[in-house]
Amino acid sequence: MVTAEENEFLTRIGPGTPMGELMRRYWHPVAVAKELTDENPTRFVRVLGEDLVLFKDKSGNVGLVQDHCAHRGASLLYGRVEERGIACAYHGWLYDTKGDCLECPAEPAGSKFHLTVKARAYPVQRFLGFYWAYLGPLPAPIIPPYDIWQRRDGYHGVIIYPLVDCNWLQSMENAVDPSHLHILHQGGAAMAGAMPGTTRGRIDTIDMDSFDFREIPFGILKSRPYKNGPLDRHPLMFPNNCRVGNSTQFRVPIDDTHTWHVYIIFEPTPDGRIVDQGEDEIPVEYMEPFKFPPDGLHPNARYLNHQTLAQDHMTWETQGLIYDRSGERLPPADRGLHLSRELLMREARKVQNGLEPIGIFQAGTPTIDTYFAESMDRDTGGRWKRKDEDRRDLVGIGAAPIGEPARGSGGKAPSAP
Repeated sequence: MVTAEENEFLTRIGPGTPMGELMRRYWHPVAVAKELTDENPTRFVRVLGEDLVLFKDKSGNVGLVQDHCAHRGASLLYGRVEERGIACAYHGWLYDTKGDCLECPAEPAGSKFHLTVKARAYPVQRFLGFYWAYLGPLPAPIIPPYDIWQRRDGYHGVIIYPLVDCNWLQSMENAVDPSHLHILHQGGAAMAGAMPGTTRGRIDTIDMDSFDFREIPFGILKSRPYKNGPLDRHPLMFPNNCRVGNSTQFRVPIDDTHTWHVYIIFEPTPDGRIVDQGEDEIPVEYMEPFKFPPDGLHPNARYLNHQTLAQDHMTWETQGLIYDRSGERLPPADRGLHLSRELLMREARKVQNGLEPIGIFQAGTPTIDTYFAESMDRDTGGRWKRKDEDRRDLVGIGAAPIGEPARGSGGKAPSAP
């Protein structure tokens, strides 16, 4: 059982909190790259409880700085972008992408006052249709070189889920909860064949031996072997990303009670042809709201259960803004939840003790095979290497699980696991 104190530990992600400090050790997608343009060069970003402004200056540099000007707190969202950075609309204090103040226009000529001013700023990278941010201590690690993100024999795309009005952990715990698939989603497209709705769903009809959870170097591998041979695998890439087929699903904490849920999808070419897809060519799909009114909360909002993702959305939000896990009852079937929570608390405590958590990669790390991660180990240089190359014959890099056809977007997001 999770105590009330442990629940606070797991769910709070603001600056200075244990989980917040852990989450700041990783890169997070924070904005759709196409939304930042020369015509609209600023965008408000809220992530991990911090109010920030993403901007593109007239030299083409992109930065992420605190929303409130260090002078008198006016929002930099309305700042004027210049060649050297962004200038506050109130008094013109000019900041570059590193947060250094370059000019305080009202000060006398020769004043060095601006040298004493520093805005909070974070590294930004453009990758796979997003701007990503790193809010932790420098030097920053690299964005993980996961196989499905590195593939070039097909097309990547982005799907933006409706805003999730609850704590990030409520949606993330879906990644280690396989039994809900056969009950909550029993009539959905993710389940083959029509059947009448029942209390037990498909639990009695699925041809599955068991499900297994094991820790891997960068998270948890969930495996579902079926009696007729296929092996279904869903790696949880620590701390807030999960792979399903050829889709990866991020649950980015906006603050303690809101979550940005986004997909990075991959559609392989039928013949293995290499595709030269530029960042500006990555398509973005925005999903319609799953509830009405779209900004309503349970019980004053009505949730739509017409598709798999909508069903997930309903279950996450109706648990409350921050679910109190101290009163829940977990049977053996929920052992994946136990493992996930233990892993989160363990890694957060490592950060508290000045240690590096799992899932941190440095330059030179080879591509990570996410489906067969348990066949990898660190070499003497601290980089990941494969233990047994022969297993690559079972599943190609980035391919779908054994016995399961590769799944890309097809204009639709795969179901949340």
